[in-house]
Amino acid sequence: MDIAKHWKTIVDTLQDGLMVVDPCGNIVAVNPAAEKLTGYTADELIDSSCRGLNCTGCQIFAQGSGEKWCGLFLSGQVRAKQCMITSKSGRAIHVVKNASVLKDENGHIIGGVETFVDVSVMIQLQQEIASLRRTFHLDDGRHGILGKSPIMVRLFELIDSVAQSDAPVMIQGASGTGKELVARSIHETSHRKNKPFIKVNCASLNENLLESELFGHVKGAYTGADRARMGRFEAAHEGTIFLDEIGDIPLATQVKLLRVLEEKEIERVGDHRSIPVNVRIVSATHKDLESLISQGLFREDLFFRINVFPLECPSLSDRREDIPVLVQHFIEQNNEKTGKKILGLTVEAMEKLMGYPWPGNVRELRNIIEYAFVLCYGEWIGTEHLPGKILIEPVMDCRGPVETRIERDKLLRVLRQVSGNQSEAARILDVSRVTIWKRIKKYGIDLTTLNFTDPGVMDSRHSGK
Repeated sequence: MDIAKHWKTIVDTLQDGLMVVDPCGNIVAVNPAAEKLTGYTADELIDSSCRGLNCTGCQIFAQGSGEKWCGLFLSGQVRAKQCMITSKSGRAIHVVKNASVLKDENGHIIGGVETFVDVSVMIQLQQEIASLRRTFHLDDGRHGILGKSPIMVRLFELIDSVAQSDAPVMIQGASGTGKELVARSIHETSHRKNKPFIKVNCASLNENLLESELFGHVKGAYTGADRARMGRFEAAHEGTIFLDEIGDIPLATQVKLLRVLEEKEIERVGDHRSIPVNVRIVSATHKDLESLISQGLFREDLFFRINVFPLECPSLSDRREDIPVLVQHFIEQNNEKTGKKILGLTVEAMEKLMGYPWPGNVRELRNIIEYAFVLCYGEWIGTEHLPGKILIEPVMDCRGPVETRIERDKLLRVLRQVSGNQSEAARILDVSRVTIWKRIKKYGIDLTTLNFTDPGVMDSRHSGK
């Protein structure tokens, strides 16, 4: 019996997608499983380029045919490679690919054959298992901090190093970058991890309430104090206290805080007895404390006591390669909360997220995924499920996005206005001095060449605005 004559029937019976390409990557044959997997008909696939499937596992050279076309023809085969292809509907499909080169009797390359196994269900099960591990705290990763970019790897290294000491830490970074997560990571990596971690938001309370919150009070200390109350420093004894937005602490409270740091004891409001405390201080702010010092709004001696080991939380725009990891994390969190089974984002939706400037950082990304969950009832989040601001295409010119030009021009105008004083520029723009320095480097601004007497620049103090 000549089974070779029945090769098409055999191929069509396979449950795995099969595709044959010529030496230039043009598709010459597919089986029904490949049609079902990709969503394309055989007529749509045949004679089209294999590049149309956007396979993430392909190494395309496109410099000619055979070895000059792609890595398959150069290596001769591909075995059990996990990758993703894009279906006709734009959905990203997880597959395992195997491929081999086809040669004639003289050893010349005449094409290649590839098979695809859809493992999307398997990936979904893996995600569900990972989700359960997080639910039961079996795998918290870096204490809730996600990222594999070089800048985050460096941050993790610094966290591990400073966690081994009791040195005060100052965490700086824009809103939404995860300063509290970094503070918790320091605590949970330190020898104090089994002791309390106490957070105080210094910006949310007035002076009297803040002192009572920090140091506690005795009965009758002020109107309404009908009983004694323990403060946060006492509650954090032998553990860590996290002073968030420390730049908003009033000067009078700064004096008392400095005394606690120096003498390691506190006095409750309305009392004169000293209570010993042993706490590790971790502070955070999005403000430029050096600028506040120059304005007389923050004590320099306190700054030097809390800024022994500075850490910078990078903005999301500085670590865009972490966006897919963060997106998947937030999808899994929302799957748990909503009971939905969303697998991920389409290629187009992910491209939109990768191109967005992220002024609200990781917090904004989390909110956008929650927004998408409200609208998405399928397995994949598409561009139609994203907020309008994500979909706006930046208008390009020869020097880059207009948004970038506006930011650069605004920075130049302010720097000229303040004669290059970076601290003063940070105050006007309401960002940290570190951010000003980074933007100067980013835009290649040479302060020595700026015209600080530019008559076209109006000092905002006299502009009537």
